[in-house]
Amino acid sequence: MVEQAPAWAAPLALGLLLALCVAAATFDAALAAGRGLAGALRVPWQEAARLVVQQRRTTVANDPLLWRTGGVSLLVVAALMVAVVPWGDWTLLDSAVGVVWFNAMDVLLWAAVWITGWGANSAWPLVGAHRFLAQALSYELLLMFALISPALGAGSLRLADVQAEQAGLWFVVTMPVAFVVFCVCVLAFSLWGPFAAPIGADLGGGVLAESSGVDRLLVLLGRYALLVAGAAFAVPLFLGGGEGPLLPAVLWSVVKTVLVLGLLVACRRRFALLRPERFAELAWVVGIPLVLLQILVVSLLVLGRS
Repeated sequence: MVEQAPAWAAPLALGLLLALCVAAATFDAALAAGRGLAGALRVPWQEAARLVVQQRRTTVANDPLLWRTGGVSLLVVAALMVAVVPWGDWTLLDSAVGVVWFNAMDVLLWAAVWITGWGANSAWPLVGAHRFLAQALSYELLLMFALISPALGAGSLRLADVQAEQAGLWFVVTMPVAFVVFCVCVLAFSLWGPFAAPIGADLGGGVLAESSGVDRLLVLLGRYALLVAGAAFAVPLFLGGGEGPLLPAVLWSVVKTVLVLGLLVACRRRFALLRPERFAELAWVVGIPLVLLQILVVSLLVLGRS
């Protein structure tokens, strides 16, 4: 049974989120240049130190409030996503609509990326923001249907109920398409790997073109935090939550999150950049029919049980 954690657990959850961000950045650095563990461990801290002391770039007639609010909002959105995730038998916010909450935070992310591009009052960040909106319109229905599948299987929008329903058989076994689609959507809203076109080099960095110093650091940290949030959310949705032998439930949740996170981070070095228009075609022509078929299969399984 999942219980709501006391308020003092919130800083611990935030610390875990940041620690997993550092772990993800370290793993990405190790994959990037084949560095040893010692070399990869230094990279995130060196890059963070460089950006902290770097002078902030300014543009003519920019809106600093929007620009900087957008950057920090990525981290805030990720933290709000994690707030409803059960870590074993505990959660910060035991919401009756936790599945919907995650999707709502994704929509809030649209605004965060948009105002980051708009606030700079520069061409390339604005074009990058438009690219992200085009990408978001492509993945949003996929994400919604991927979230519906486990909710339908459990008969509840509460993550604790979805997690409990998987005792003995994880949903990833009966809903593999939904799991893969969910992971693809996490990559897309994190601007990661094949879905990094909104910050692409052909736009001089797109949304990040004019960001420097602490502003850039916050956006980069936000991307890692979104990956962590997506990985953590996949655990109660598809991987049985804290279910597992020997270890405490909370540790199983962390271990599974780390494994999914590693898979997501590795996608950056394994897949080529996908143009937004190509992604839209694949999402609507291939992805949506597949995930709708997955929902049909889940519906039949639920009817069979009843």
